[in-house]
Amino acid sequence: MHGEALVTSRRDLLSLIGAMAGSAAMYHAMTSLGFASESPFKGPIRLDGDPKGASVLVLGAGLAGMTAALELRNAGYQVQLLEFNARAGGRNWTLRGGDSFTELGGATQTCEFEPGLYLNPGPWRIPYHHRALLDYCKRLNVALEPFIQLNHNAYLHAAGAFGGVPQRIRVVKADFQGQVSELLAKATQQGRLNDAVTREDQEILLQALRSWGALDRSYNYKASLFSSEYRGYASAPGGGLSAVPVPSDPVALSDILKSRLWRYLQNFANYNFQTTMFQPVGGMDMVGKAFAKELGDIIRTNAKVTRIQQNDRSVTVTFVDRQRPAIVQTATADWCVCSIPLSILSQLPLDVGPAVKAAIEAVPYAGAVKIGLQFKRRFWEEDDAIFGGISYTDLPIRQIAYPNTGYNRSGRGVLLGAYLFDGANAYEFSAMPPAERVARAVEFGAAIHPPYKSEFENGIAVAWHRVPFTLGCSGDWSEEARKDHYANLCQIDGRIVLAGEHASALPAWQEGAILSALDAISRLHERVMKT
Repeated sequence: MHGEALVTSRRDLLSLIGAMAGSAAMYHAMTSLGFASESPFKGPIRLDGDPKGASVLVLGAGLAGMTAALELRNAGYQVQLLEFNARAGGRNWTLRGGDSFTELGGATQTCEFEPGLYLNPGPWRIPYHHRALLDYCKRLNVALEPFIQLNHNAYLHAAGAFGGVPQRIRVVKADFQGQVSELLAKATQQGRLNDAVTREDQEILLQALRSWGALDRSYNYKASLFSSEYRGYASAPGGGLSAVPVPSDPVALSDILKSRLWRYLQNFANYNFQTTMFQPVGGMDMVGKAFAKELGDIIRTNAKVTRIQQNDRSVTVTFVDRQRPAIVQTATADWCVCSIPLSILSQLPLDVGPAVKAAIEAVPYAGAVKIGLQFKRRFWEEDDAIFGGISYTDLPIRQIAYPNTGYNRSGRGVLLGAYLFDGANAYEFSAMPPAERVARAVEFGAAIHPPYKSEFENGIAVAWHRVPFTLGCSGDWSEEARKDHYANLCQIDGRIVLAGEHASALPAWQEGAILSALDAISRLHERVMKT
């Protein structure tokens, strides 16, 4: 189009590898091309030197604040931590039966889940390469179990494709992979790749395509026992007289392309979603609770910060106890690590320079909605043989995630019945009363699982733009804002330094919050040693 040679770009190559060979092959290709890297975490932080009784005030008991408080205390600092909520953890939060919360606007919800069932309305999974978070889980004795991101037997669904009937992920993946492999094999056989791939490499590529795409000896993708090993059988291998398997018929490439279901396959190739992923046993807040147990009475809960002042000797924070708001209190320390979300911090009187203020105001917060639904029985397992994993749909609920615990048990279960991350649907659901959000999740979910309506018992819906302690899910940096303001946001301003997922290159991830805190206190400690 612009006179360039028709050579596959690295982006296109990675997409093709990801679609055809799967997540592992794509990640290794990304690594070889210099695109992917491991976490920069190299082990527990060392803050060498005696701070000689220096004091630090930490604001916000999310993972960033608690990481900072823990390491500063261990290094010999006097630490106080002020937290808005009645619990530590921040967005590291789990809802169980009996829990209640009130959102912006006054709507109060009480969780009615059966004992042992829960919803993680904030973070819900830990990638294997988030090494800082994994290290703290090990040090704080937080037990982990697998989180199933990819379940080949879960569904991909498009309301306007295949008559609205959900398709198994394995079917779409195998048929898309197989037929793209067939096309590429034919192009290779016809010499169309002579300018981009050597003759020797073309022969190897044809062998690889036959394997990846389950192609026959003529490089065709069609109904066969070979292709059925990937997409599933019309009649599966059995025993005795019913032992002979029957191949299944592939879906036409044109139908897959028009359905756009192929776009969901990238969710399993994304670096942050690759196996192995983990979750804490019993709920994500087991991480926050472990930090809080270690910190003990350093944390003061129900402390609503109303002002942050500093001079050349100290930092003074004004706050009120949310249970006795008429009494104004203050806390003073030599230094301050502030992990309050920027959506809240931007509304507080704060003694920092204009560059930091501009940075704080430059970052809007993404909207997200999570809806947990309790059902009378685990019909996704009993009827559909779906054990863990995620189904994707173009309906407004976007995702249905299945529990990764309690497999194959009788009785009730809780699904993540919707996960809307930013975009028009998230704003639309945030504007609804909580009961309507739940009702809509049941209505839409029934298109994927018909038993929804007859088996539904209760639900709870968290719209993050209405959560008072964050007013949003996570910092939503634009490329331009990050270029102009990120470095300023992370600078130590006088005696104050900011930390949190918003001050990282991993927004919305707990790893970003922890790495941000470790970086901030390393620089703060260096300044204290010089002072």
